[in-house]
Amino acid sequence: MQEMVIYGVSFDMVGKQPIVLLKTSNGNKFLPIWIGHAEAAAILMKLQGADTPRPMTHDLLSEMLAGLNAEIARITVTELRENTFYALITLKAAASEIEIDSRPSDALALAVRSDAPIFAADKVIEENGIEFEHEVEDQDEVVEKFKEFLDEVSPDDFLTES
Repeated sequence: MQEMVIYGVSFDMVGKQPIVLLKTSNGNKFLPIWIGHAEAAAILMKLQGADTPRPMTHDLLSEMLAGLNAEIARITVTELRENTFYALITLKAAASEIEIDSRPSDALALAVRSDAPIFAADKVIEENGIEFEHEVEDQDEVVEKFKEFLDEVSPDDFLTES
């Protein structure tokens, strides 16, 4: 597993579908994950520090966990199967950990609310990651290259062969 950070949220140019872009903490590999509009809004709102007058679903769940003295220990993007990414939310409650199946978008929306670390399985990164050949320092440069990539890619390009 490799630790990841949310590098940004963008939209593919063809279908206008939101994509969250994860980046390896110690490298130049990026993992694009297509997500829903509501989840993209939930992630972006928190990343941008926006507040809502009433709690949104991910805020509510985060508050419920805190009220139960549970915390999100980590989230992990575990696999890509049949063009769908899968994730686990690992909760820490009392002296035990509980793993809960989740869509990556929901897991990421919770992670940004709890400052939980984000991980991706090595196989997911190897098979679906995008690597830049030189060190990435300029976020605008990455966004521009990512937009070029999005102009030429579709979700079907990430289908794995059995």
